[in-house]
Amino acid sequence: MSAPTVGEASEDELLTEIRAVIDEHNAAAAARAPGRTLLGPGDDCAVLDLTGGRTVLTTDTQTSGQDYLLEWPCGYRTRGFDLGWKSAAQNLADVAAMGAEPVSLVISLTLPPETPVAFVGEMARGYAAAVLALGAPGCSIAGGDLGSGGELSATVAALGLTRGEPVRRSGAREGASSRRRDRGPSGGRAGSAAGARTPPGSVRGDGDGALPRRRAGRPGGLPARPCPPLALGPAMAAAGARAMIDVSDGLLRDGGRVARASGVAIDLREEPLNALVDPLREAARRLGADPWEWVLGGGEDHGILACFPQGAPLPEGVVAIGSCRTLKQGAPPVSIEGRAREDLGWDHFAAEDRL
Repeated sequence: MSAPTVGEASEDELLTEIRAVIDEHNAAAAARAPGRTLLGPGDDCAVLDLTGGRTVLTTDTQTSGQDYLLEWPCGYRTRGFDLGWKSAAQNLADVAAMGAEPVSLVISLTLPPETPVAFVGEMARGYAAAVLALGAPGCSIAGGDLGSGGELSATVAALGLTRGEPVRRSGAREGASSRRRDRGPSGGRAGSAAGARTPPGSVRGDGDGALPRRRAGRPGGLPARPCPPLALGPAMAAAGARAMIDVSDGLLRDGGRVARASGVAIDLREEPLNALVDPLREAARRLGADPWEWVLGGGEDHGILACFPQGAPLPEGVVAIGSCRTLKQGAPPVSIEGRAREDLGWDHFAAEDRL
């Protein structure tokens, strides 16, 4: 007998599959951060008490065929747990990059009729597990929406609170140093996700059905379950960071966003970048890929790029990788030792980056 699907279940049955996980998570979150989520799932709206700081709000969508595949060319099948984890993590990363602490998530799912009900339950467990494991144990899941559609998509809105002013992309100034959160208890390594999602054969230019080099495939692990350094966002803000961004679309592309918003040029140093490239060289050699392309253009590691005043003390695990300079007419917003580099990175609307 086949497993029940969404098309065979009622909305109440789907909610029952989800609510047990969410209610258990919210009870634990309320014990850790009491008084924030006053009313969770089950009514027309959630009710939150967000006093005590500035509220930040972000949203992002994961759509089948655009942001992930249910079955990748390398043979890996995306699990419901993976999709829940990843769509939570990418939104939590944006909150951290504003220097904020995550407070609550709201989730909207569009489910094709053939989706197994168990897959939906796995998604709920992925959301709850990511929030806890990534270092936001007081973050509730306040509610959301279920709908039916032709493609499986998950949209998450995340709310957070800052202790002071949010750290924007536009605060970098000439003379500031550019720092990258690279690795630590909850951090990733730049380029690892790009490398991990590149299966053998996907980098051939033979027209053989290969996926784009920059979003090729996903054998699981880091790309399916990214680990953004959530605690570091508020720590960097407290240490005096003037600009921050979640590196989700590649170091060059996201660095360029900071540079343009701030009216500066960012010049990266080759030596600290080599420390990120070196561990990837052997994997890149086997796949016929360029490890520099992974580090500079690979996204979804969800590290934080920040600009600090020159000489500011840095939180543990933050690596200085460059500096901010005067933006000259015609010069690239981001360079490496003064040299321009191709604008690598993920563009949701570029034909070459579509799955």
